[in-house]
Amino acid sequence: MIFKLTEEQLAVRDAARDFAQTELLPGVIDRDEKQEFPTAQIKKLGELGFLGMMVAPEYDGGGMDTISYVLAMEEISKIDASVSVCMSVNNSLVCWGLEHFGNEEQKQKYLKPLASGEKIGAFCLSEPEAGSDATFQQTTAEDHGDHYILNGTKNWITNGNSASIYLVIAQTDKAKKHKGINVLIVEKGMEGFIVGKKENKMGIRASDTHSLMFQNVKVPKANRIGEDGFGFTFAMQTLNGGRIGIASQALGIASGAYERALAYSQERKAFGVPIFEHQDIQFKLADMATRIEASRLLCLKAAWLKDQGKDYSQASAMAKLYSSKTAMDVTIEAVQIHGGYGFVKEFHVERMMRDAKITQIYEGTSEIQKIVIARSLFK
Repeated sequence: MIFKLTEEQLAVRDAARDFAQTELLPGVIDRDEKQEFPTAQIKKLGELGFLGMMVAPEYDGGGMDTISYVLAMEEISKIDASVSVCMSVNNSLVCWGLEHFGNEEQKQKYLKPLASGEKIGAFCLSEPEAGSDATFQQTTAEDHGDHYILNGTKNWITNGNSASIYLVIAQTDKAKKHKGINVLIVEKGMEGFIVGKKENKMGIRASDTHSLMFQNVKVPKANRIGEDGFGFTFAMQTLNGGRIGIASQALGIASGAYERALAYSQERKAFGVPIFEHQDIQFKLADMATRIEASRLLCLKAAWLKDQGKDYSQASAMAKLYSSKTAMDVTIEAVQIHGGYGFVKEFHVERMMRDAKITQIYEGTSEIQKIVIARSLFK
């Protein structure tokens, strides 16, 4: 096994780290406090090629591998998970889904501006009663010959108000259950498409999370991705890669909190010595470092399998399950190591702890990951 990164991968990691430190760190606390979408930062992220990293250059993407994506996601997430979730959705769900399953016309019209960062995308699967049970779609797309009439509500949509292009999963034939689901490309501004309220969240507060309503929205049949009934398969295959993105986000949150805790432990004194010299603090940091390294290897393995064209569904589920638990455990300990200062916003770790929780919920809860893993054991 070779654990050495290429010069190109290291360059991507370093560029992401530099961007995070210079562009994201200033103002990250204020953006979280005010729930302010990082418009300027996302624009610069796109200009640097981080919103279409894995898309082929012919569609204005970076043509990078998934390992480079994992490295970049970790560095961005160390500083601002609200930015990294936008990056993850645009890369893993929207761009990847369009590039692998869209036709040439759809790629030219929609994928290019998404990959270049000119526009932002959103992935619309979850509903008030269809979260973990993705087969229970209540949003409907009635077939009217050359177009569909879309009706329904989507919940907890990342980039909900900031996106221009939306991939919407909807039920066309309820009798066929999951085989009667389609995915439609919906553009912001289509008549009857309404962006609902912005959610007031515990974590990733600067990210743009909204409910979306569709009231008799006319969507051309040319905007359907794949054959009739392909929507559920599209969603499941796309989410496999999305889990690598969120696992990497969780990894970044954990490693960012660990780095702050390690530095603080060498500055803060108790009983006449830096608290790092107390064995209990050393044990905490040792556990944190070990779990982060294990999470990183799981993320890189899933990315490597994806890049090799091998089945990565189990690996991505394992990476997300373990990394999201690591993010929660490490951020809690980081707050504990900071003591009273850990409860104060200016020390960052309380925000990281709040941000960490969502990684156990979105793009498949930890319980769903266990189901995916368990099912794969019997194949």
